[in-house]
Amino acid sequence: MSNQKFSQKLANIFSKKTTEKVEKSTRTMDNSSSNASSNSLPEALISASDTKQFIKESLNNYITDNFPQGVLAVCKKLSISEKTANHEIHIELTMQFVCQGELDLVAKTLSSALASKVIIKVNLAIKAVRQFTLGKEPVNPVQNNTQGKVANIIAIASGKGGVGKSTTTVNLAYALMSEGARVGVLDADIYGPSIPSMLGIKNEKPGTKDGKLMTPLNAKGLSAMSIGFLVDEADATVWRGPMASSAFNQLLNETDWPELDYLLIDMPPGTGDIQLTLAQKVPVAAAVIVTTPQDIALIDAVKGIAMFDKVKVPVLGIVENMSYHICENCGHQSHIFGESGGKHMAEDYETHLLGQLPLDISIRLDADLGESEIIENSAGEIANHYRKIARNISAQLFLQCDTASSLNADVVRK
Repeated sequence: MSNQKFSQKLANIFSKKTTEKVEKSTRTMDNSSSNASSNSLPEALISASDTKQFIKESLNNYITDNFPQGVLAVCKKLSISEKTANHEIHIELTMQFVCQGELDLVAKTLSSALASKVIIKVNLAIKAVRQFTLGKEPVNPVQNNTQGKVANIIAIASGKGGVGKSTTTVNLAYALMSEGARVGVLDADIYGPSIPSMLGIKNEKPGTKDGKLMTPLNAKGLSAMSIGFLVDEADATVWRGPMASSAFNQLLNETDWPELDYLLIDMPPGTGDIQLTLAQKVPVAAAVIVTTPQDIALIDAVKGIAMFDKVKVPVLGIVENMSYHICENCGHQSHIFGESGGKHMAEDYETHLLGQLPLDISIRLDADLGESEIIENSAGEIANHYRKIARNISAQLFLQCDTASSLNADVVRK
């Protein structure tokens, strides 16, 4: 086979419009040895330099929503090395958003095409997409430019309660962690904090190192802070709006956060004082809207989009929770709360449908018990749903908001 033909074959493999097609092709290769052999090229026919070139071409031709111009367009550093002793090819990339799970699928496809085991390792170099961040005094007070510990703050919001926003926040935080990011969670629901229970640390209290800042609690590697750690579980928080907003400000700014790539803020439902305080006084990088498919939830979710639009906070997209239920006995997929509501809403408001989550009893049980399927089984079906959405959030934050994004136009001076 000529180099030109092989190059075209790899181009065809990776010229995909959606990740789903890549996943399908990967499963086909895994299940069919005949397909694998037809996509393979005998090692003797290509040199080491040719192999590297083929890999680069294939990464350039891998097109998905998170890589609209190919992988190398958003890659800061690339190295390829061959381990001849055990027939392995190691690819190391430095990326500006989480993508390990997606590139693992790419590695499988390349392994079949090159008749060698391909391993892709992603090193993260995630930077703040805003000019100022949380956790440090301004480096230049005139420009209000800081280099804080918390790089990107993402608000997870919904227009109404009961759509599973807090559960989604916790699982997305663990999913980002499983993709290699440093993550924290702040529970902004002053009146009904549920994050402590969902993390399994509701009886723990934050400490302090200097008597000024609280040390966030550690939940399986996740940094967390909530009013629920400071107030007894049975006590009602009866505060007026300004008092609740002040408490939220203290939780955010008087916590000694470690170095974090992402801080997810679990917003209370609605569009009240805390939401406005967050949007106006906190360097929020972007927001994500959680909804369920039924009309009543979508109506309130639209209000959330409108609020963030008014305060100039970009909405990365929509997560549709409880999208469908799969029968344990027959495998039938039922759309209990309606079908494609989140998809239509994303189309109407020109944003992204970041993912659809099933109505699954294991998600509810894990939340009640303070456990996480992502931690226990990071390659399981439920974990893969959350990891995919986490990758989409991270990628869209970079693509939509970062000045280094490949989607930004280059300014050419004549």
